[in-house]
Amino acid sequence: MYELARILIHCLNTWDFPPPSSQKHIVSHEEATIYKIEYTRWLVFCHVPTFCDSLQHFDTTMVFGRTLLRAMFKYIRKQIMDQFHRERDTMPQERRILLLTNFPPFLNQLDEEIYTANSPIWDPDFKAHSIQFQPLLDSNKLKGKTIRSSETPVRDAKRKKLAQDEQFEDLPQETVAEIIATIDDPNCMTDGVFQSAPPTDEAPKLEEKRNVIQLHVVGNSLTEPVTKQTMLWLIGLQNVFSHQLPRMPIEYITQLLFDPKHRTIALIKENRPIGGICFRPFETQGFTEIVFCAVTSREQIKGYGTHLMNHLKDYHISKGILHFLTFADQNAIGYFERQGFSKDIKLNRIAYQGYIKDYEGATLMHCELNPKIIYTEFTSIVRRQKKFVKQLIYQQQRTVSKVHPGLTFFKEGVRSIPIESIPGIEETGWKPASRATRGQQLEESQDADILAGMLKIVLNVVKNHEDSWPFRKPVDKNIVIDYYDHIKYPMDLKTMTERLKSRYYVSRRLFIADMMRIFTNCRIYNRPETEIYKCADNLQQYFQTKMKELGLWDNHHRNCVGVKMDFVIDKATVAELVGLCFNQNVIKF
Repeated sequence: MYELARILIHCLNTWDFPPPSSQKHIVSHEEATIYKIEYTRWLVFCHVPTFCDSLQHFDTTMVFGRTLLRAMFKYIRKQIMDQFHRERDTMPQERRILLLTNFPPFLNQLDEEIYTANSPIWDPDFKAHSIQFQPLLDSNKLKGKTIRSSETPVRDAKRKKLAQDEQFEDLPQETVAEIIATIDDPNCMTDGVFQSAPPTDEAPKLEEKRNVIQLHVVGNSLTEPVTKQTMLWLIGLQNVFSHQLPRMPIEYITQLLFDPKHRTIALIKENRPIGGICFRPFETQGFTEIVFCAVTSREQIKGYGTHLMNHLKDYHISKGILHFLTFADQNAIGYFERQGFSKDIKLNRIAYQGYIKDYEGATLMHCELNPKIIYTEFTSIVRRQKKFVKQLIYQQQRTVSKVHPGLTFFKEGVRSIPIESIPGIEETGWKPASRATRGQQLEESQDADILAGMLKIVLNVVKNHEDSWPFRKPVDKNIVIDYYDHIKYPMDLKTMTERLKSRYYVSRRLFIADMMRIFTNCRIYNRPETEIYKCADNLQQYFQTKMKELGLWDNHHRNCVGVKMDFVIDKATVAELVGLCFNQNVIKF
């Protein structure tokens, strides 16, 4: 309900109201007069100030009330829903459900309240606890957990259904306290356990605590007085950007830096700027464009760039903006990648196209922020967590008295091995995730070549099936723009063919898991009434039939496929696995 109300308020604040002359639905002279007055006021206080900075801007919902809303609601309601229906094909699935399924009944309820004289929405003394609203969604709670505003019951139920049945145990408080005391006491640290380079932003954080450096968000203004100190810092930032970005015309730097719509986070040392990030927020579009980013030459390689970006991230999270976009030249791509930016743009093109400045020869990069993270403290927290885990592993290893010989499988030409074949791993208490006891698993007795041949037969007949056409190649993200926003582990028949050729499928369970992943992904992204969804149902039934004909399917697979599977590891992860397996508990931070 809150999210739907927020969407409506956003629409009212950003909507361009039509002139009175075009309002054919207003028939009475009294209504036409009222709307003409309200429209003129809206034009002066809300619309014109959006492009004329010398006038103070007001949000429509903050300065207008019952008269305008009653005069315009039916018209705006129709226009909003028409626009949502035009954009339905470009919406993510959960937003489509929110706007096209839940928004209309919300507007119906609001329509009744707007034209009712005694409605509580017109009561200035209304208290939230004095009335109970019936929620539009079927349930606001699943398994006792409140749904976040960004989730829907359908999406949440699918996520819970597909999640593995994992059980976590907290460590005893005594053990936690003992390990924390150990990692906090330099005299008790064991040699070799905590040897690692400090985070790149560690030194700047210490300097900020000692007030050696300061960070300020500054900017020019045409409606409010600008202090002399702020203007001196802006001039100093102009010098920093012009020296560090020689290919950028100084006139262009000056134009954007002093533009009231732009802001700059300035790094101040000895009362002068030594670096900064100039940005322009687009609140209505939900993202910020980073325009300039630079630190003076003699202050580089000290972690200031990372520290600046972390402060910028925390600043935007406090403002409710969770997306960054920037055009990076060849020399800056590495820096932005280290700060969490990617060339894979997950933001919908409609949100930013026509808003940001395009730079020739530069690469557009995107960064999505996590509102649960405090980025200025992130590296310290992760470093402390690593110390905790390493100390826990170290303590567990000291209790193990039996020593097993090293692995020789890989020297003999074996590319991968089952986890249970590692000597001593079962003695640590490790159990396969696919079963409670070994006797419940069907023994894999086929020769590797025979198994590969049988799997190849199944894969070929599945690819040739008439309903396999949607799954023969990876989904093209240029065609299905938001597919990889919803599907984190994609799979297709072409990828399975390549894996089969490389002998990845050392057991039939791996083969079945990948095939079932195709069908699971299809059901997550597509609705049941679609043709592709029906193709997945038909092809899955055909696949299971062929597996049964070759004796590669049993009743056990029907219950566990896609949820609990055996895993195979390669040489690169054996050492880490052997160390971690001594930890018989799972740590929760």
